[in-house]
Amino acid sequence: MRIDDTDRERSREDYADALRTDLAWLGIRWDETFRQSDRLDRYAAAIETLKDSGRLYPCFESEQELAAKREARIRMRKPPVYDRAMLRMTAEQRAQAEANGKVPYWRFRLSDGMVAWDDLVMGRSQVKLPSISDPVLVRADGTVLYTLASVVDDLETGITHILRGEDHLTNTGVQIDIAEALGARPGRFTFAHLPLLLDEAGGKLSKRFDGLSLRALRQDGIDPAAVVSYLARLGSADDPAPLSLEELATTYDVRRVSRSAARFDMRQLLALNRKVMHQKPFEAMRDLLPEGATEAFWLAVRGNVDLLSELRHWWDVAGGTIVPPVQDDEGAYLLQALSLLPADPWDGETWKSWTGAIRTATGRSGKALFHPLRVALTGEEKGPEMRDLLPLMGHERVAERLRIAAR
Repeated sequence: MRIDDTDRERSREDYADALRTDLAWLGIRWDETFRQSDRLDRYAAAIETLKDSGRLYPCFESEQELAAKREARIRMRKPPVYDRAMLRMTAEQRAQAEANGKVPYWRFRLSDGMVAWDDLVMGRSQVKLPSISDPVLVRADGTVLYTLASVVDDLETGITHILRGEDHLTNTGVQIDIAEALGARPGRFTFAHLPLLLDEAGGKLSKRFDGLSLRALRQDGIDPAAVVSYLARLGSADDPAPLSLEELATTYDVRRVSRSAARFDMRQLLALNRKVMHQKPFEAMRDLLPEGATEAFWLAVRGNVDLLSELRHWWDVAGGTIVPPVQDDEGAYLLQALSLLPADPWDGETWKSWTGAIRTATGRSGKALFHPLRVALTGEEKGPEMRDLLPLMGHERVAERLRIAAR
């Protein structure tokens, strides 16, 4: 795990803490970790290597001068690529610029050809380097940019595979050229560029969309196993299924990801989350349930919750206090049901025997029999099986709710 913190203005410790928290929540662990800010000497060595080879050259243009150049090229209907004017600067001109107080920033001179690689997702891919501006690798204040720092890190830490979004295809061509300028053999890295995610409406899913951040999903009560399982299959022909990290590690193949953009469908994630939670035993959920919740409660409700946050409501229904809606047109029926309520103790057969007695006394059946009772006892149109909820509620709570709903 690498913390990219060379950008002093955008790097904060709480951002790094959030990354660690998110990865740990997903079940991802790391064997090694380092900060880029602790490797500045390694980047400085790479910078000197590139300077010595003539691939890194000083530039003195201001932002205003660069903007004017871009606009001029656009007016001439030329691509807005940097013109490499500073490569033609003489030693005397550079000395004069520095004597005038200008401090250079440094650009990498890209190769004149084409960079190509076999991408695990996109297939044969290529980038025409002459169509790209020479990238700035070192700012005027001496700080190194991510483009160079990441290449140095990847080379020195033995990285083999790089997975990134398809919007980084051009960056990949640049970084391959930088890596080879630092001595890497061609084909040193294996790349996979994943298609961008779309939201449910088909728009681009921004990585800064807080509604779908891992922290938001965690706070909403999504189980991390559901997130991992969903993302592992997103964009492939494989249907999402609740699988552990260990199971996914033995079956995942990035080459099964489609080149087409995939849609992040919250409904699919919620459906998968329900399946994940439904499979979990009480012991795995004990610490996540409301205080006092029993195994009987978990088994009763686990098939009817999409989010962990919904458990609080069902705990109130089963063992707490709710105020059911008054059913004016069903008052007489609910009072009759109350009169037929069996005495304690209650078990899994109580609901069947009670509703059987109500059916015999009223002649009701189907929805007319069950629906008013469910609404009176839970305040909901649907939910967990009443045969499982009734013993959890107890005689006194059921009787009180029937009286309130019958008013």
